[in-house]
Amino acid sequence: MKLGIIGGSGIYQLEGLQKVEAVQVETPFGAPSDALVRGQLGGREVVFLPRHGQGHRLLPSEINHRANIYAFKLLGIDRIISVSAVGSLREELRPRDIVLPSQYYDRTKHTLDHTFFGRGLVAHIAFAEPVCPDLRAFLFQQIQHALSRRGDNKSRLHNGGTYVCMEGPAFSTRAESLSYRQVGGDVIGMTSLPEAKLCREAEICYASMAMVTDYDCWREGEDHVTMEMIIGNLMANTALAKDVLAHLIATLPESRSCTCGAALKDALVTDRNLVPAATKQALVAIVGKYLG
Repeated sequence: MKLGIIGGSGIYQLEGLQKVEAVQVETPFGAPSDALVRGQLGGREVVFLPRHGQGHRLLPSEINHRANIYAFKLLGIDRIISVSAVGSLREELRPRDIVLPSQYYDRTKHTLDHTFFGRGLVAHIAFAEPVCPDLRAFLFQQIQHALSRRGDNKSRLHNGGTYVCMEGPAFSTRAESLSYRQVGGDVIGMTSLPEAKLCREAEICYASMAMVTDYDCWREGEDHVTMEMIIGNLMANTALAKDVLAHLIATLPESRSCTCGAALKDALVTDRNLVPAATKQALVAIVGKYLG
């Protein structure tokens, strides 16, 4: 078992790693957000990547999600947990609460950048349940333990919910925020959905730890969302997130019992004899076992 961790706003490194090595990975899709940091935590291998690059250099729409996930695949990662900041679209989801999304609502515009396929090879993955249920359940359990262990009675944990994914970099207008509430959105962010799609295509389990930092802008009388507000609330939960990840890595089961590892089994549509050699070679880490 090798676990990948994607850190969002406020989480740019993972303390406690031993035998640390910065790995520069080349992919057919260009360079990842930064060097991937490989090390051991609790005696088990983990690979960490800051989603926005060290120093937060990349806009959400500038993140090369395909390169990020492909790089994890090349390093043998079969499970990924992401940590990200989100706005709340519900009264009961307060700043500093933690949400483990189970669904997504896509408001992005560059969906061709959110798939490995094309260029002569067509695949349609099943995505009705976009988050690995086993990994999300285990993450929920570990966060519960961490909250109890730390005596934290301020942060609340919510298992499930719909993550509205927009591109930004501007935050929502009030009209947009109200409309997202009407369609059933629970939290809103700018990064998690592309990761979930690409992980499913790469047959990697994926779960997201969404840290609520604000009420977006739908709530009457609430201050408009600012980066100062977001970072302040996120940093309050950074220590908790790192505590959770450290214990999760040490206790995560070695084997997978979910179906994520066979997501492409019935998804490839193109006649195998017609797949361009260049495309087959570029995607060998993902489709090699199916195309030979």
